[in-house]
Amino acid sequence: MLLLHETHQVRGRDEAGFEAAYRNEWMPKLAEGDDARLLWYLHHAHGSGPAYHVVTITAASGGAAYERLVERVHDGDLRDWARKVDELRHDVSAKLLVPVSWSPMRDLDLKTVPSDGTEHELSLYMEDTGWPHAAIDDYVAFWETGYVAPLMAAPAPMLEFQGVFRTAFGAGRRKEAVLMQKIVDHDALLRLLTTEVPERFRGPGTFMHEALGYRDRWESKLLRTSAWSPLY
Repeated sequence: MLLLHETHQVRGRDEAGFEAAYRNEWMPKLAEGDDARLLWYLHHAHGSGPAYHVVTITAASGGAAYERLVERVHDGDLRDWARKVDELRHDVSAKLLVPVSWSPMRDLDLKTVPSDGTEHELSLYMEDTGWPHAAIDDYVAFWETGYVAPLMAAPAPMLEFQGVFRTAFGAGRRKEAVLMQKIVDHDALLRLLTTEVPERFRGPGTFMHEALGYRDRWESKLLRTSAWSPLY
């Protein structure tokens, strides 16, 4: 599976039109077949970063499916849609991701992803992106054993891990990996934002300390799903 991760800088006055283009055209047109689906439509949460930034993640079942999607956008039935959407944003940056071997989404059946625009409660995601100085394989392995496993073993974790990805070869920065984590404990998030990390979580043997052996450049984004985002 390949995932097209796009960060859109939307024109402020066209925010509603941009979202409608994804909800009413992109999502249902992809659902006409079985090899591509829109997974997430996410807003950069107000107060946590740049305004009018939207993140979309679209999945294709493989390389051939992605090639067919490219052909539809360049010369097929999605060409006019793509031209229209370009007029609703200032810019867009994109990368292709693949699930790591232990990602919860590795075996996602795209046919099970909703595409009818049914509305639901909003949810918050923490999207963590890291750029290691160590080998990317070692960094991803450390995530599994040093970060994900201990947090999942906690009695009341703040996060629910839904996807762990790295950039596909030749389709983004070589040393980059992404965690998609749904925030399930908002009180814990508030504590994280308003208090300093205690020293007992910074010393040798802790994740904060050991992670520096792999990376010291990373960022977290707070993203909020739309009311109709297929995954939430």
